[in-house]
Order: sequence, then C-alpha cells, then structure tokens
Amino acid sequence: MAAHLRVYPSSNEPATLRGPQRTVRVSLADLLPLVALAHRHNYAWLQDFLDDEVRITEDLYEVLQAFKCYRPSA
Repeated sequence: MAAHLRVYPSSNEPATLRGPQRTVRVSLADLLPLVALAHRHNYAWLQDFLDDEVRITEDLYEVLQAFKCYRPSA
C-alpha cells in the first residue's frame, strides 16, 4: 500500500507575523519515554525540534545541572 503524503501550502508571511505558537502542558513522565524512544531509533522528525526551548521548573534544572557534573567514583 502506497504511503499518503500531506502537502501543506506555504505561507508568504513570516512566522513572527502569525502570532505566538500554542503550547500544551505535558508531564515529564509522559514526555520522556516518547523522546527517548524517538532518540533511540533515530527518528528524523526529532531533529526538527532540537532547537526548540522547553520550560522546566527551577528545582529540576538544578538537579539536572548537578547530575551533568556528577562523576561516579570507581
């Protein structure tokens, strides 16, 4: 069975004139397994979002920064 592709019309107006993008709240528990799976299988669509910003709580940021510097001893 042939794959069906969707074609979206291009817009001549810059993205900045279209207004802010909508956001959705999602729990980290829902997000992480999906992103990990996409990364593990090297899905090309994930590359499209690598420059996007995500908002996280300050305490999670601090834990991630500490974890990044963590070096387990042998």
